Amino acid sequence: MSNDKKPDFSDVRSAVHTTEQVKPDFSDVQSRVASTEAIANNDPPAERTYTVEKGDNLSKIAKHFYGKQDWKRIFDANRDQLSDPDRIHPGQVLRIPAREDDSTPPSDH
Repeated sequence: MSNDKKPDFSDVRSAVHTTEQVKPDFSDVQSRVASTEAIANNDPPAERTYTVEKGDNLSKIAKHFYGKQDWKRIFDANRDQLSDPDRIHPGQVLRIPAREDDSTPPSDH
């Protein structure tokens, strides 16, 4: 028998790290392009569309586009797909009638 001590590996730790980069998630990215042609030609503003997001309601959407909670105008313009003004859902595309009191369109959402 030998008096040689065996090596002590009790404090050795191991780990695995990946070199693969995390890819960005663009699944919720939206884009929109608004034309200024109607404004330049003094044409009345065209009807817009709006995609409903989580937490939206018709009053909130109307306030954004009209500066007031005139939800009934949006509801009336979308009666073909809405039977109840309290039942809109994320992803739904609503028509937003042009503002009657101003030819300057509001900022896009």
